[in-house]
Amino acid sequence: MDLFSRSWAALRAAVAGLADEDFARPSGCAGWLVRDLVCHLVIDAQDVLITLATPEDAEPTRDAVTYWNVVETPTGEDPLDALIVRLAAAYEQPWLLKFHLDDVGSAAGRAAGLADPELRVGTRDGVLTVRDYLGAYVLEWTLHHLDLVAHLPDAAGPPSEGLARSRELLESIAGAAFPRSWPDEDALLVGTGRRAPSAAELGELGELGARLLLALG
Repeated sequence: MDLFSRSWAALRAAVAGLADEDFARPSGCAGWLVRDLVCHLVIDAQDVLITLATPEDAEPTRDAVTYWNVVETPTGEDPLDALIVRLAAAYEQPWLLKFHLDDVGSAAGRAAGLADPELRVGTRDGVLTVRDYLGAYVLEWTLHHLDLVAHLPDAAGPPSEGLARSRELLESIAGAAFPRSWPDEDALLVGTGRRAPSAAELGELGELGARLLLALG
């Protein structure tokens, strides 16, 4: 849970440090500008608040690994993705997006810090403990932090411990490990289809390549 807070705080700080012109640059999410990604983060923060306020009595049906589903690689043309683009454009001024993310995001961070780790909550037709739900979101925050800075070389990246834990989660989801020589960032970018693997990387993956190149939803 502490790693959730650190990863989320680092991502919000990176957004707060962006220049206005950065919001019009491409992000690492297909079809999304940085402003679209930041708008998505606002909705993510709302989802965290909603889930933490949705207690369940049933036994957990998912954990931090099985929370994730393997989906088709995003193209940016999904109706929900298109809605994000329109909603982000409606903000008009970058400072409004920054303000909204800081407002809702700070509330989500406080709620996570106050929540009972063993409380069961419901989301996505499943039941998880708060500990596992927030653990799953370390991967969400880390991947989107990489998306945020994909074309912003001067922006700070995600914390190293978040990268390492996210790699562990992705390898558990895939049921296989990346070559240990790969940096965590490369494993995450290639493993989720955010960057095409080089010929050398494909050679290192071998027959595991098909299992390790995953889009998550």
